[in-house]
Amino acid sequence: MSTDASVGTLFAALQDKLALRWIGSRLGESRLIKVSAAEHTGTELVGHLNLIHPNRVQILGNAEIEYLNRLGENTRRNLINQLFDGQTELIVIGDNEQIPDDIRRRTEASLTPVFTSEQSTPQLVNYLQYYLTNLFAEKLTLHGVFMEVFSLGMLITGDPSVGKSELALELLARGHRLVADDAPLFAKTAPDILNGRCPEILRDFLEVRGLGILNVRAMFGDSAIKQNRNLRLILKLMPMSEEQMHRIDRLHGARSTQTILGVEIPEITLPVAPGRNLAVLAEAAARNHTLLLKGFDSARLFMERQSRYMENDTP
Repeated sequence: MSTDASVGTLFAALQDKLALRWIGSRLGESRLIKVSAAEHTGTELVGHLNLIHPNRVQILGNAEIEYLNRLGENTRRNLINQLFDGQTELIVIGDNEQIPDDIRRRTEASLTPVFTSEQSTPQLVNYLQYYLTNLFAEKLTLHGVFMEVFSLGMLITGDPSVGKSELALELLARGHRLVADDAPLFAKTAPDILNGRCPEILRDFLEVRGLGILNVRAMFGDSAIKQNRNLRLILKLMPMSEEQMHRIDRLHGARSTQTILGVEIPEITLPVAPGRNLAVLAEAAARNHTLLLKGFDSARLFMERQSRYMENDTP
């Protein structure tokens, strides 16, 4: 299986941000930047001029042009032949350099698109890597409300009518931010990172039973919306009987993990029952998980204190 995107789409997306200019004919606009599912995204997609492990997008700047100019005629011709051997889908020339005449002729003959930019080549590589890595990342849509709570990406899940939207609304009223309601889209942007965002059609909206569709941005302001956030914690709301609640581990709580796109995400099951303030509990879960990420484990510290107390109290 392969994923692809056209050079024209990339140019339209990044033209203003990177001050890109299209050189020569735009007949190569529909050329596809392809990557197979077996390939890793990143440097195989874009990077400075590399003919040993060719990039799909080759970046040339001051250093690369100077290197070409130092080569003998035959060596330079061989190198440019390798550059146009079918692996290169796009050439981007940065540092405000001019395209060399021999490369221009080959691009026109092969219909290989060429962009130029006044931006530095490291900046071009960083932006293009970020854009293409996200474009080709594995993606999955999950059901729930994705929030930013104390800067932590938290996905609130649970059965229909369990209170996900009501909890999200209360968290918004307490100053936290909405990423996506109902169908957040997650992309695996690194081996251990899932980045979540909102599909454009759902952006800014939250559905609350009894109130209908609410425009969060209009109600709470721009600061109540977050464009994307890495998923760090899943909060699963679950109605429980008194007996079920008594079976929860009182030291560690109802903790487990859920594997999404090969990434293990910590999950906390939060009992839903009359009188429980879910917003306060969600905030406490976010704060406590942040402490755990920093190596501060309250349950372990409590057990160590108990052990010391018992040892000191023993005759």
